[in-house]
Amino acid sequence: MSKKKMIYLAGPLFSRAELEYNLKLKDMLLNNGFSVFLPQEEAEDSALGRESQNQECIFMKCAEGVDASDLVVAVLDGVDVDSGTAWEIGYAYAKGKPVIGLRTDFREFADGIVNLMIEMSIVSMARDEEELLKMLEKFR
Repeated sequence: MSKKKMIYLAGPLFSRAELEYNLKLKDMLLNNGFSVFLPQEEAEDSALGRESQNQECIFMKCAEGVDASDLVVAVLDGVDVDSGTAWEIGYAYAKGKPVIGLRTDFREFADGIVNLMIEMSIVSMARDEEELLKMLEKFR
């Protein structure tokens, strides 16, 4: 039996809607046979977490989470990609980890769907959860 692939789930986590969407994605990935590192749970990177934990510790837990992952799924919704998510994408890219973007937001830049540096760092872009699951099949 093969080991479950570990996904680092990167995305914005500063509003209730973002936190709930991240949890929904985590559950969907777990239900489809993956292990998931979710920073908002594993590193407690929320407003309360920032008050109760050392910020360096949060940073190290997230970097270690990317290091331990097989691939990264990055939520790219919004006018611009969340700055923490952009860092996680760049770090994963530098480590040779494949990154799949998920952008359910229909807005586009004049010259592309997301910032060029993000676009060049990902292996593929899903437009919804169903398409994401299809893309993840090749990583099982």
